[in-house]
Amino acid sequence: MSKRDYYDTLGVSKGATEAEIKKAYRKKAVQYHPDKNPDDAAAEEKFKEAAEAYEVLSDAQKKQRYDQYGHAGMGGAAGGGGFGGGGMNMDDIFSQFGDIFGGGGGGFGGFGGGGGRRQRVRKGSNLRVRVKMTLEDIANGVEKKIKVTKLVNAEDVTTKTCDTCKGSGQVSRIANTILGQMQTSSPCPTCGGDGKMIDQKPDGANADGLIKKEEVITIDIPGGVEDGMQLSVSGKGNAGPKDGIAGDLIVLIEEQPHETIKRDGTNLLYDLYLNFADAALGTSIEIPTISGKVKIKIDAGTQSGKVLRLKGKGIPNIQGYGKGDFLIYVNVWTPQELSKDEKKTLENLRGSENFKPAPKSSDKGFFDRMKDYFN
Repeated sequence: MSKRDYYDTLGVSKGATEAEIKKAYRKKAVQYHPDKNPDDAAAEEKFKEAAEAYEVLSDAQKKQRYDQYGHAGMGGAAGGGGFGGGGMNMDDIFSQFGDIFGGGGGGFGGFGGGGGRRQRVRKGSNLRVRVKMTLEDIANGVEKKIKVTKLVNAEDVTTKTCDTCKGSGQVSRIANTILGQMQTSSPCPTCGGDGKMIDQKPDGANADGLIKKEEVITIDIPGGVEDGMQLSVSGKGNAGPKDGIAGDLIVLIEEQPHETIKRDGTNLLYDLYLNFADAALGTSIEIPTISGKVKIKIDAGTQSGKVLRLKGKGIPNIQGYGKGDFLIYVNVWTPQELSKDEKKTLENLRGSENFKPAPKSSDKGFFDRMKDYFN
């Protein structure tokens, strides 16, 4: 099932301001909040969908990538190795968007068990890795296995209720003001808003009960990615403290240059050098492509600067809109040194009428070809 456009999900236009996006999200969050719609799976799904849309559109970098590539640029494959904002759970949403719901602990106005606050769920930090991709990998998409060292929850860790906040994750203070006594709440300084504390932990674990461990993560990188693009694998970063939410694995794409083929967006470019005889007489020649060697026909009388096109043999569009082309630029090679016999042969041909330039109206010069290319 395809995802809805994030702007449609929140009911805003593409040119909406940050304040308009935030206001629209709050409205959706109020409408579909789980406490207002108990046991309503459809409402909960819409609540998560709105949270995912806000997570992207409220972040300038994510919003720019989404505007450029759509859902494909954010990833969107489901499951442990999938990219993007999918797979958000309720604790993740409440921990990340407490400022939208109101209150330091993620409570939501009059909802939530008579005004009770949800305990803060802490999210682990993200991991970042750089993945080198060949042009062949980018053209076809590839499965990569990456070994990372990450923080995971140690075994035999036990927790206890926080003595300071008694498990609520909040502490209240009463201050005397000119308007009378006012009560304020803030995250518990002892447990950080978790409501619980580490009681026992094994040797080697840190104060949050986390320990370093190597893990091999398999990720599917779609075809059409570009150098510098970042993909996010949800939940594959460092574990969250005290059974919190795991962070994400951020994958930075590094495109490796090809020996003979260059990339221009979704098109692939190749410079073919022909000797004068092959260009004049015509020939068949093999050229390298990202899918192996291909034999192409060179017509007799082929001019330098001609562009041959192998349609659909380029890079796939990351949004799934077909593939680019493989463009072959013909360059007729002029020898820089000639033997005595070669010079004599060419001298005999110099005066031939057939060797005098006689371009047709259909033959395009350099500037016309550049105009076609950029248009």
